[in-house]
Parts: sequence; structure tokens; C-alpha cells
Amino acid sequence: MDKCEVRVETGGTDNRRLYELLWGTPSGPRRGPRPTLTLDAIARAGIAIADADGLDGLTMQRVAESLDVTKMALYRYVPGKAELVALMLETAMGEPSPPRTGADWRGQLDDWTRQMFDRFRRHPWANAATVGPRLPGPNELAWLERVVAALTGTGLTGGEQLDVAVLLVGHARNLAQHATATAAETPGQPREAGFATLLRGREERFPALDVALRSAAAQAAGDQALDFGLARILDGIEALIAARAASRPAR
Repeated sequence: MDKCEVRVETGGTDNRRLYELLWGTPSGPRRGPRPTLTLDAIARAGIAIADADGLDGLTMQRVAESLDVTKMALYRYVPGKAELVALMLETAMGEPSPPRTGADWRGQLDDWTRQMFDRFRRHPWANAATVGPRLPGPNELAWLERVVAALTGTGLTGGEQLDVAVLLVGHARNLAQHATATAAETPGQPREAGFATLLRGREERFPALDVALRSAAAQAAGDQALDFGLARILDGIEALIAARAASRPAR
């Protein structure tokens, strides 16, 4: 999701082993009994725990118990929590859905960002899991491929195409994190409710904010911040693409 700095050693994780787990290129046979679990089953067990209790509540012991195996047995498949979280992220994010037939680059990126927002909102722990240097998996590169493919031929450089992906991911992540936090603190309440409560009796001190909140409350419910921010980001990208086209010498 972010621009990932790939290292052989990252945060105590041996990326050689993680590479094998994510990309399916085992270096050789492993000793021990015949495997009875799959990496997918292990990842999904971890996801269920993290969805409920966050990464702080995720332990190898809890995952092992949910799969009815010992912790030592689980270590035969996954060497530690860092590798487990990487597998969970790869499974939870999956691949983006194919672009809609006939959609232009803007329509493709709009849909892409909304899919990303939905993944982060369904799996709040994924926000923390995608911060810092790490090894991306094939699903993560599939998301990045989709953005670059959508922007191919627009006149943006390769670096700018990657920057667009980072920008859109940041918007989706931030809004998903905010939506999750708001839902946890005030279930069923719109984001403006907390501000309106604070302003009650203080409207004269914050007159512009009072008017804005009243206007927002009258609007239809929905992911307004996501819609507004995404539209403005795409407007900026569209303006850059148009400027590039205008600066090209005529043939």
C-alpha cells in the first residue's frame, strides 16, 4: 500500500522466510510431520481474532487454540507474529475487483479507493499493519498494478503514478480509521454530533462552525468526507494530466 522499503531483515523478521510464505517459493522440504494446516486457514484464524480484539489481542497461542493445535505446531508453518500479520494482511486485503467495463482512469481510481476504504474499515488492524518498511505480497502489488494500469497513457511519469497510489491509500486509510474510531465512541452518531454538543450554548463564540455543522446535519448521511476528499484528489490529478497534455508539442 505505502511505498515499501524491502529489506532482508525488518523488525526482527527474516524476509527470506517471509518471501517464501507470501510468494510461495519454498527453499526446500521442512522437517516434521506431514502438514495438516494451510496458510490460508492460519491467516483467517488470525484475522478473526484481530478483527475482534486488534493486533494487541493477537497471539500465536490464541491462533493455535482456535485451530486446535499446539503453539509449537503452529510455528512449523509460521515462524512468528510478524510473519503471521503479513499473511493476514495479504488475505484480508485480497485483490481489488476488476475495473468496470468502459471506466476511464478517474472512474477506475474512484472505485479502487472505495474498495480500499472498505477493506480498511472492515479490518481496522490493517492500518497499523501497513505502516513502516515491510515486504509486500502479490495481492498488495495487484492493488498497485491497478493504479498504474489506470494511469498508463495519461502523461504522468512512473514516479507520479506511484505517488497517486500512495495519496489515495492515505485518504482511504485515514477516513477508515476515523470512521472506526467514531463508531466505537458514539455508535450510530454522525461525526458532527460531538461537535454540536460542544458548541451548544457557545454558538456566538464559534458562529462559522455552528453554521457549517447545521448545514452538514441537513445533508444526506453517508461517507461525505470520503466522497469530498476523493473528488478533490481526482480533480487535482485531472488538472495535472490536462496541463501535461497542453504542454506537449503539437505534431
